[in-house]
Amino acid sequence: MDQEEEEVVAAAAREDEASQLIYRIERPVYNETLIQTKLLKRKEDTTTNCQKLAEKFQCSSEKAKAAALSFMPILSWLPSYPVRKYLFSDVVSGLSTGVVQLPQGLAYAMLAAVPPVYGLYSSFYPVLLYTFFGTSRHISVGTFAVISLMIGGVAVREAPDSMYMNINATGSNASDAINVELRDKSRVQVAVMVTTLAGLIQIVLGLLRFGFVAIYLTEPLVRGFTTAASMHVVISQLKYLLGVETQRYSGFLSAIYSVKAVLSRITSTNIATFLLGLGCIIFLYVIKVLNERFKKKLPIPIPGEIIVVIVSTSISYGLSLSKEYKVHVVGNIPTGLRPPAAPNISLLPNLVTDSFAIAIVGFSMDVSLAKIFALKHGYSVDGNQELIALGLCNFISSFFQTFAVTCSMSRSLVQESTGGKTQIAGLLASLLVLVVVVAIGFVFEPLPQTALAAIIMVNLIGMFKQFRDIPSLWRTSKIELAIWVIAFIASVLLGLDYGLLVAVTFAILTVIYRTQSPKSSILGHVANTGLYCDVDEYEEAAEYEGIKIFHSNSSIYFANSDLYVNSLKEKTGLNPEHLQAARKAQKKQKEKTNSNQSSPLKICAKYKDEAVTHEVLPQGHMAVAEDQKNGQFGDRHGDSSSEEVVFLEPFSTVHSIILDWTSATFIDSVGAKAIRQVIKEYATVDVRVVIAGCNRNLLAELDTLKFFTKDLTTDILFPTVHDAVLHCQHSNSHPSVAAVSDMT
Repeated sequence: MDQEEEEVVAAAAREDEASQLIYRIERPVYNETLIQTKLLKRKEDTTTNCQKLAEKFQCSSEKAKAAALSFMPILSWLPSYPVRKYLFSDVVSGLSTGVVQLPQGLAYAMLAAVPPVYGLYSSFYPVLLYTFFGTSRHISVGTFAVISLMIGGVAVREAPDSMYMNINATGSNASDAINVELRDKSRVQVAVMVTTLAGLIQIVLGLLRFGFVAIYLTEPLVRGFTTAASMHVVISQLKYLLGVETQRYSGFLSAIYSVKAVLSRITSTNIATFLLGLGCIIFLYVIKVLNERFKKKLPIPIPGEIIVVIVSTSISYGLSLSKEYKVHVVGNIPTGLRPPAAPNISLLPNLVTDSFAIAIVGFSMDVSLAKIFALKHGYSVDGNQELIALGLCNFISSFFQTFAVTCSMSRSLVQESTGGKTQIAGLLASLLVLVVVVAIGFVFEPLPQTALAAIIMVNLIGMFKQFRDIPSLWRTSKIELAIWVIAFIASVLLGLDYGLLVAVTFAILTVIYRTQSPKSSILGHVANTGLYCDVDEYEEAAEYEGIKIFHSNSSIYFANSDLYVNSLKEKTGLNPEHLQAARKAQKKQKEKTNSNQSSPLKICAKYKDEAVTHEVLPQGHMAVAEDQKNGQFGDRHGDSSSEEVVFLEPFSTVHSIILDWTSATFIDSVGAKAIRQVIKEYATVDVRVVIAGCNRNLLAELDTLKFFTKDLTTDILFPTVHDAVLHCQHSNSHPSVAAVSDMT
């Protein structure tokens, strides 16, 4: 039985061996000179620049059609829209999303420091436009807490309460001392101008194909920033929840000042307002938990927001909460849409920086969520077209008195989870908002502001769950954790605009830090594989005698060229300056000894535990060599006519250094000069430096930088590390132990 088992095992081993792919190749050792002369011939491009330019701007029916479909993606899917398959799902999804969009539009207008009706305008026009220009099928465009808060901060800064004080006002109520109508009008103008400029910036960036700018808003940065924004949002809603009158702050330490202001007036809390708001929060939280727990069983999510709006409006109207209990309500909601109007251009100079920040943050939120849904449902989104689409939504809508929008995570999840297939769902949601604005907007005038504050707070629960990122990032990436924390702290303390600037700057600095401090290693050969790995990390990796293979996982440019050179000298243990100093010291010692001694002198080199110490023995250590093998010295007081010997440590046992550039993607003039200087320095101490794994683009950059000369040719470049190793082994003429005899 044992023999049968052995035969089975042997047969299985033979089968595995037979099924294993074998990589075997036999060729000469290549260097770049041989490759250019014998193997590769660059294609000749006979097309002139004028021809290329003419071809670029040549118009054809195919190009016109492609441009039209790219600019208006709806033309690519609407003609083939499967009505029977998609229409019912889109209708259900659109109505469900509209029911959520309506109260959120009213609520987020408070964050933007404008009257609630402008939130309804912002929930209609941009959504309608995105249907035609957007590439995502599932995101819900409209008001969003973070963007609304950023706009509100700008509006409050440019139109603070102090500018609209009623000189003749009496009474203790702060609202009586402020001309609210004039203040709100000014803040609407600021919000509209910011939206116009943000939209224009997004359009220009999209046309210039700058959709890649979102990559600088890395995920930890965005999550830390949005968490901080959520803190600002909750703090800004405390006064509405408690029913107290406080000034709205913006800028540095605005969150701390806002909390301090609310706490200073907490004794003036309106109990009716607080109880109603607390009840709404509890109800909405329970509904959110139920929706999450039973999302697979519920055909559509329970519309908790619209229930709160209807019930709280009914209670407020029935009990006259505004008159009897001083509960603040939404107030006047004009019926119908406003005619288009041009923004106030005089506000432009003070809003450029804020508009750019809002444009970038809005696009980042949009494209990140759009890519998530596209990946889930198997289609693609165009980042540049998304930038143009969002810009058009903001720019065109701003002429109809809207404020900046982006996609909302909560509404997008509702639109997708209720079966939405296309932006027909978003179109229907916007039409539902239109019905409210045109026909029944007045119904929501008694809606308590504390109910809207409750809707905003509960919708931010998902944002606060992002604090869970901290332990995860602590385990995986300390640098990304630092980006998250810096983005959060800076945005909370400095405000969202300066906080975002600090966070982006810090994120870029981490990239510079990583390129300035790359991981360097000495590679060794793994026997019978052709692989080269870090000798400090893998036991199987062994160095070749006399050859050092230096690897650094970074490109070489002005910021890290010095660090690259220093790391090279440190890792290889070979410093040309030290070797040169040792050579000069040896020469001086030799000359001094020859001048003081009449006997012949023999200068020898020896090993000491195979280490290179680059030291020259002083004259007092001269001795007659009795046993060179074990390094023992005899009596140095021998016969004066005998030949005296000076034992010296060898300069280096290394004759070649290979620079592994497989990880390098670019090099600049500073880096090229540094490498050229290193090659010259090592050449003075008889150490050859060659380069391996240089890609063709990097080689072209070296040619452009005039890296190669008559003395420094492409013979030092090899396509692989193994080519370089074989070349160095073949051309090595260094003896293992050098001895120089000078008979005088």
